[in-house]
Amino acid sequence: MHALEPGLRQGLVALGLTLDDAQVRHLLDYLDLIQKWTKVYNLTAVRDPAEMLTHHLLDSLAAIQPLRRQLQSQGLAAPKPIRLLDVGSGAGLPGIVIAICCPEITVHCVDTVAKKAAFIQQVAVSLKLPNLRGLHARVESLTEPYDVVSSRAFASLVDFTNWSGGALGEQGVWMAMKGKHPADEIAVLPSSVEVFHVEQLVVPGLDAERCIVWMRASPV
Repeated sequence: MHALEPGLRQGLVALGLTLDDAQVRHLLDYLDLIQKWTKVYNLTAVRDPAEMLTHHLLDSLAAIQPLRRQLQSQGLAAPKPIRLLDVGSGAGLPGIVIAICCPEITVHCVDTVAKKAAFIQQVAVSLKLPNLRGLHARVESLTEPYDVVSSRAFASLVDFTNWSGGALGEQGVWMAMKGKHPADEIAVLPSSVEVFHVEQLVVPGLDAERCIVWMRASPV
């Protein structure tokens, strides 16, 4: 058994998430790949495996149920193909975690750093995730429409929505994972962006504030 498996399974129970054994194995294999690549490519500042579990894996897993609820309320659910773009994905958080937990969602992770996009491609091949792809590009250059555009600790809300606006589908939503409630960032958003929900997250084993800021383009 993987040393972190009990902690991961406890976290899943706390989050009310049901994953099959293959998905749990994928998540643990993904953590191992981050550790392996970080030695060479410095993908993440977090090096301790137990800390990776809480700060990376469980932190990203906390967004899965809110994402599912949001897609449902938008009337987006299988069999309609759902496309998600994870911006400034780095080591693939939360994009790869979403791809593992939600095989029905096509996940593209975009990063301007070639080695990070290459790592995501490697994870897709190693874990046999046909719904996952790493893109080496600037998000401003992407114009294909996505149903959800996500980011985690990426940039200010203004920059995030500004840079990724061209990739947001007509009925699409932005999902920005943040620490504490970013009232200052919300206050300076342009009138073209509407914040329709700020959702507090509780991450098992992490004593820190976390939230998701849900946004969409304002009706003209």
